[in-house]
Amino acid sequence: MNELVTGDAVVLGLRPAKLPSRALALLIDLVVVWSVYLAVSLGVVVSTSALDDAAVAALSVATFLLVLVGGPVAVETLSHGRSLGKLAVGLRVVRDDGGPIRFRHALVRGAMGAVELLMTFGVIACIASLVSARGRRIGDVFAGTLVVRERVPAAHMTTVPPPPPWLVGRFAELDLSAVPDDLWLAVRQYLTRMGQLDAAVSRAMAERLADDLVARTGAPAPQGVPAAAYLAAVMNERQSRDARRAFGPVGPVGPVGSPPPPAVFSSAPSSSSSPSSSPTPSPSAPLPAAVPAPVPPRPATGFVPPA
Repeated sequence: MNELVTGDAVVLGLRPAKLPSRALALLIDLVVVWSVYLAVSLGVVVSTSALDDAAVAALSVATFLLVLVGGPVAVETLSHGRSLGKLAVGLRVVRDDGGPIRFRHALVRGAMGAVELLMTFGVIACIASLVSARGRRIGDVFAGTLVVRERVPAAHMTTVPPPPPWLVGRFAELDLSAVPDDLWLAVRQYLTRMGQLDAAVSRAMAERLADDLVARTGAPAPQGVPAAAYLAAVMNERQSRDARRAFGPVGPVGPVGSPPPPAVFSSAPSSSSSPSSSPTPSPSAPLPAAVPAPVPPRPATGFVPPA
């Protein structure tokens, strides 16, 4: 189940990066690359002043290819798709299947980028990105890659959505002892990130996780219940059991985080109470009413009120 979020992989179905964010990342990368290229070119010119024109031209071409093409390829390969500009903006290059790119992917993107970005000043890349449904340029199409948004708000990363109210408590008798921790982790990761996924990818992941959960519990999922709602209800049941195990049974347990049910008091008086004893009120009995102190009898005066 760890293939959902692995060390170098990316969650499938992350929203593709838009053209403005990609342009900003590219601008940062170009500033860095051209600064390095100018510094290296200046060093080459100074060190090759005694060579002939052919050698200087060959070194210039080699410097262009190594710095402007080989540099981005090496950086994307070693960083698994995160150049300096993409790291600053929160983007990442991944394969079409969501995995990290390799050298061949970075090489194709770098070779096509020399034509799309450097020789045509980014015009072809902008047109291709605007035409593509996922914002891919020609280099991404040939390399089989995609630039996605990797940075998301923290609130969407940690909040598990509650299950539908009609599913709360429906899986109280479900045996969850055979479900491993990595499957629980995968279910939690899916529930916290399903808002970032495409609808089709989210539905496919939910169905796969639900099938794995059904295979571990041995009980089929209810008919007509969406896979995502089933996962949320089972996760809520596990959290409720953890809460009861930690704090003890305190009555019916609703969704995690809901207020406790109000106390119910009985209206029947206790039969074991006596005038001489002061019973301690219990949660199931009403509080005893305040009894007024007895009034002492008045002394006799011999006056009889008229009839």
